[in-house]
Amino acid sequence: MTKRHLPARVYDKKGVLYFQRRGYKTTRIQAEAGAAAFALEYAALLNGALIPPPAPARTFSALVKDYLTSNRYKRLAPRTARDYEKVLAWVMAKLGHLQVGGIQRKDIIRAREANADKMRFANYIVQVVRILLEHAIDLGWWSDNPAKGVELLRSDAPAREAWPQDMIDAYRAEASGRALLIFELCLGTGQRIGDVLRMRWSDIDGEGIAIRQGKTKAKLWIPITPRLRVILEETPRIGLTICAYGPHGKQLSYSSASQDVRTVRDAIGARAFDIHGLRYAATAELAAAGCSDEVIAAITGHKTTAMIAKYAGPARQRARASEANAKRGTNAARTENVEKRVESNE
Repeated sequence: MTKRHLPARVYDKKGVLYFQRRGYKTTRIQAEAGAAAFALEYAALLNGALIPPPAPARTFSALVKDYLTSNRYKRLAPRTARDYEKVLAWVMAKLGHLQVGGIQRKDIIRAREANADKMRFANYIVQVVRILLEHAIDLGWWSDNPAKGVELLRSDAPAREAWPQDMIDAYRAEASGRALLIFELCLGTGQRIGDVLRMRWSDIDGEGIAIRQGKTKAKLWIPITPRLRVILEETPRIGLTICAYGPHGKQLSYSSASQDVRTVRDAIGARAFDIHGLRYAATAELAAAGCSDEVIAAITGHKTTAMIAKYAGPARQRARASEANAKRGTNAARTENVEKRVESNE
């Protein structure tokens, strides 16, 4: 059977017949041309019965859609999920049409540099693409993750610092109402602002507050400090959450809480110290009191000791230096007494 006598979509390649249709995988015809079985097989191929369906596109668009339905995504804290959504939208717009297996390390670095003017977003691109590629590996789409090891951009801005005692005292002297309540909850419990804003009156159990951290999902029971207790007793219960506002007791948003605290910070010249710095200040206070990393973590909920060491370090150094100085003074006094006794014996 010559080429011109072959049916539509059938091609002879070195004596072997193949059925080809746009968008489908090429299929080899098993029957010999001209045989009765050939007509049956050809009819089946035309009807699509023997043609394997096209392989699903392994694009970034398909990967993002699958990731959004995965447990990996569903386990994210709400705040983290909102941050990821912005980057996932960027991935769909910029990389959606590309095959997952075609991305290289240089492409990720190029994307990071192109968004360097928005450093937080640029770093999130690296982190989210890294997670997406891990998901692709789990699906069997790809065996490599070129985003691993790509460095994040670093800011030249000074690192966030714990609130010093003089600024804590100044804030307390200036603030009142909700701004003071937010401050004392953050400092007294050592929790992130998101967790503080979700705290309910029903979470208060006698001497403490029971919480479930949004980021780590850790369940904690935090003792209420004497100062915080006074503030809580003075706060009207207008809603389910402790920081609720308005006639209907709505839950306070992060932006509103941040603005309340910022107003006081501006008034006392504490712009260098933000809400999250209160979590560090709580860590420093516990360290200065002689608490171990394990004891501090029981309050703050830190999963590793790295952050505890970072903010507990200066407070511990001061406490130990003071202790050393006291011992040096005691030793000097003893030496002086010994010298006086020697002189009196002479």
